[in-house]
Amino acid sequence: MMKSVWLAILCGFLVSSDVVNAQNPPNEVDTAEATDKVAPAIPDKVDVEPLAQDPEISTRLLRILQATQWFEQPDVKVDQGVVFLSGQTRSESHREWAGQLAGNTQDVVAVVNRIQLIERSMWDLSPAWEELRDLGKTTVQSSPLIAVNLLLIIVTWFVTSWSSHAASYLLQWRMKSSLLRDVTARAIAVPVFLLGLYLVLKVSGLSRLAMTVLGGTGILGLVMGFAFRDIAENFLASILISMQHPFASGDLIEVAGYTGYVQSVNTRSTLLMTLEGNHVQIPNATIYKQTITNFTANPSARFDFTIGIGYDDSIELAQSVAMSVLSKHPAIVQELDKLVLVENLGASTVNLRIYFWIDIAKYSSLKVNSAIIRLVKQAFDEAGISMPDEAREVVFPNGVPVHMISSQHFKESEASNKKPSGKSPDSQSNAAEGDLSSESKEINQQAQKSRSPESGQNLLDQ
Repeated sequence: MMKSVWLAILCGFLVSSDVVNAQNPPNEVDTAEATDKVAPAIPDKVDVEPLAQDPEISTRLLRILQATQWFEQPDVKVDQGVVFLSGQTRSESHREWAGQLAGNTQDVVAVVNRIQLIERSMWDLSPAWEELRDLGKTTVQSSPLIAVNLLLIIVTWFVTSWSSHAASYLLQWRMKSSLLRDVTARAIAVPVFLLGLYLVLKVSGLSRLAMTVLGGTGILGLVMGFAFRDIAENFLASILISMQHPFASGDLIEVAGYTGYVQSVNTRSTLLMTLEGNHVQIPNATIYKQTITNFTANPSARFDFTIGIGYDDSIELAQSVAMSVLSKHPAIVQELDKLVLVENLGASTVNLRIYFWIDIAKYSSLKVNSAIIRLVKQAFDEAGISMPDEAREVVFPNGVPVHMISSQHFKESEASNKKPSGKSPDSQSNAAEGDLSSESKEINQQAQKSRSPESGQNLLDQ
């Protein structure tokens, strides 16, 4: 009875001790320290079965090699933990994989890898087909992304085109030059296109390439500017010419040593048709930098020539005769001043310079100048005004022989020297000079018949 009582008391004490320990657990730091003291080292590999026999290793490895279907006629032999692999495979990586697999197997001491590589035939196209299958698989998997990129490209194209047309429409009342409007509109559209391109590359996962494209745009523009400096210079000059209009199509101008009628101006050069009927292409940069003489801007142009009279002749009479010729000629602009001035005293003549204005839009300066000189000379002859040659000293070492001729012979010689004229002395032009009209019409007709050496829009036709 007493033993039962003492046993019950002991059990109660043990139970109470467990309850106290449950309510007051040991310190975590103390537990960790105790665990660190007794924790074993982590093994390199954990064996499921403490001992693996050679047949078990051979069977296990053979099944694995057969399951991969990478090997032809695989065979595995194990002797005293040494694995002997044999068979054939088409890939070096598969051969190495089999050796590593055998080396990591439980209770394997060493591996002898006798697996041979199968040499591919030169007509074996299986790698190409595999790559094509992989490419097709990748394409199918990426088809949603490709569709989104195509949609972004289409939207970018339409937005860029719309922005360019909208800018051109808004600027048509502010900028009269069509070339300047096009350049400004494209400059506005370029950032829109770059933004769309950045979004396409960003969606494709090419963020670095997108930043490179945006960052390299400025560098590319700088490089292109240096490489095509002359082209860019001519292009900018064409914009300035189309804005400032120093001349128009059909104007007779002189620039860079060439005189001709303006045919067209494009983004590279200005085309002239010279008075000889030749095409001359002058770069716009040269046109913009050179001095331009526009003969057509003011339809009236002044011309002059010099004529000498003898010292015994009356200067006032010569001036009056020359002014009479100028006043009667229809090609001379009568509203503008006509002048006959004494220029200088020559060795044997008094030199007069005659100034007159011609409407070059209607008359040819070359023809009218020829007609005026001819008529003035004819009027001086009729008025008895001499026009002596420059004085010369002639030496006759043997003397001057003199022969007397009859008056009848003199009259016959004088009559033979007279040449018939196609028109009366008062005629303003003759057959050699034509109708005195301007050559612009003929040259323009020649220009229309000829092949234009420059294509593109004429910036002057706006």
